[in-house]
Amino acid sequence: MQEEKFTLLRRFQYSSEAIIYKGKLESQGIAVFLRDNNTIDSNPLYSNLLGGVKLYVKTEDFEKAVEILGDVSLYSVDDDNQPINCPKCGSTQIDMVTSIKDLKSFFCFLIFLLLSIAPFFTKHKYKCQNCQFEFN
Repeated sequence: MQEEKFTLLRRFQYSSEAIIYKGKLESQGIAVFLRDNNTIDSNPLYSNLLGGVKLYVKTEDFEKAVEILGDVSLYSVDDDNQPINCPKCGSTQIDMVTSIKDLKSFFCFLIFLLLSIAPFFTKHKYKCQNCQFEFN
């Protein structure tokens, strides 16, 4: 019986991110192995200590996996799957963030936090990772 070899493809801070990429690769027929996901799920503070959740693929599938994950955008895209451009600097490194800038959203967040339920009233905006500009 021949031993299979795996190669590290990517690291993720949380297992939820790794599971999304794992599903994408498995749908394309690539065997995937996650490491340290149970430890980090039991205590997320261990993520930095352990180097995150590690996603491994078979060594012979490594190039195909890199190509498949290269098609996945790391930043926000519009409805036509085109990258969103920052209106200030033109960068495509845009992330969706929650914003608590006015008094109403701050108090709603505080009340939901004290009641230990998810905050339903938060404003989502886009934030440029290049110039830190926030826009709708």
